[in-house]
Amino acid sequence: MGYLDFLDLLLEEEAGMREARRFTNALKLSGLPHHKRLDEFDYAFQPDLEPRKIRDLATLEFVRAKSNIALLGPPGVGKTMLAVGLAVAACQAGFSIYFTTLDDLVRRLRTAETTGRFNRQLQTYLRPSVLVVDEVGYLPLDRDEANMLFQLVSRRYERGSLIITSNKSFVEWGSVLGDEVLATAILDRLLHHCDVITINGPSYRLKDHHALVNDPDHLT
Repeated sequence: MGYLDFLDLLLEEEAGMREARRFTNALKLSGLPHHKRLDEFDYAFQPDLEPRKIRDLATLEFVRAKSNIALLGPPGVGKTMLAVGLAVAACQAGFSIYFTTLDDLVRRLRTAETTGRFNRQLQTYLRPSVLVVDEVGYLPLDRDEANMLFQLVSRRYERGSLIITSNKSFVEWGSVLGDEVLATAILDRLLHHCDVITINGPSYRLKDHHALVNDPDHLT
């Protein structure tokens, strides 16, 4: 190997190490509850979910197009894992990401509002290329909180990708958000450029619970 080839190899290794550090640090700051990848998802347990559809989303064209993804279905079917897997893939590709539950998002925005830091806190959710908002619909919002969600969705509209998970169908969002007009305005912006994936399958958590209960070693 010549000197220039050796130098190129060293530079390539250094660049690879820098990228690995960037990826690791970005994941630490992302708020993700875990770092599971899409290839760890058990499609066999959710046969109605098309792997091809998830592979298409994993190309990250939705991030480049600044469009959204909505993952709907009952608790435990894998919505959050898919959202996290897509976020990890985006992070690995160099996009900025952030994860939050809706409950934590509105709680932090409410606190910031009382201390005059609302816009600064809102920027936390506006800056990332991909924002994951988990558990939309698990807890009802009052009108002020629903308005905060509207501001977020409105200001990210066509400026950055939003991945949401919800256990409620869109027709139920009016009651969840406490305001039919606000719900319509939010959904109008969210769904204009959006892939909607509905998962109607069994719960992974119940599967693991049943496996544990039926394990003879667990009973001893």
